Amino acid sequence: MLSIGGALLGSALLAVPVTAHATAADVGSAPAAQTATATVAAAAVGLDDPAKKEIAMKIVSSAENSSLDWKAQYKYIEDIDDGRGYTAGIIGFCSGTGDMLDLVEYYTQVKPGNVLAKYLPALRKVDGTDSHAGLDPNFTRDWAKAAQDAEFRKAQDHERDRVYFNPAVKQGKADGIGVLGQFMYYDAIVMHGDGTDSTSFRNIRKRALSKAKPPSQGGNETAYLHAFLDARVWAMKQEEAHSDTSRVDTAQRVFLKKGNLNLNTPLDWKVYGDSFHIG
Repeated sequence: MLSIGGALLGSALLAVPVTAHATAADVGSAPAAQTATATVAAAAVGLDDPAKKEIAMKIVSSAENSSLDWKAQYKYIEDIDDGRGYTAGIIGFCSGTGDMLDLVEYYTQVKPGNVLAKYLPALRKVDGTDSHAGLDPNFTRDWAKAAQDAEFRKAQDHERDRVYFNPAVKQGKADGIGVLGQFMYYDAIVMHGDGTDSTSFRNIRKRALSKAKPPSQGGNETAYLHAFLDARVWAMKQEEAHSDTSRVDTAQRVFLKKGNLNLNTPLDWKVYGDSFHIG
């Protein structure tokens, strides 16, 4: 489905030839009008632009799964011993943090009687723990089986957008930050969630706001994003499972130092020592 941001961009781009045609007789004003229209079009691009969103999915996948092939991760599931039970799917839904439960509940709403529906009682019981009680021995097998179903893949997309992607982009646009900044918000909310604990996304942002103002408050975008990444690194170091900060240090911070606020390709970065490239 075309996002609002994408729709606005499309409208702005469609306006370019119309404006050019209408002012063709006035040679002097045409370039200025086209430049103004192009500026509006550029400003309309956010992380929710389909091409930018695809880049975001790949960068997150490089950190979560050591692969740019994020669509191969619908079937992924394992316990990575981080205290969150099973981690699975395209965004790392966890049996111990509630988002996996929400996903399976939504999937069961759109497709009753699916292969994972029988695990709902167990998922409710293990929420908040690292327990596999009621899930083993067949949950991982059934998850992979469910991933063959287009409805389950769509359900993963739906929950990713509802819980993580859309809130991150919305807050980023409200703060006046561009595509890179919106991605930083998205990656942070994927890892830390948006709860009330000190390392949650909202409190990482609050920590950054105490150091710098975002563009919406008259601040410098680059300075604010550095402050946000500083706060993010602090949050990551509070937990052993997240203490490797390379997804910030050798990825997001690299893009920021290069001034690539629009997350334009080509992109080169490293995560956990592995090198990645998007041309």
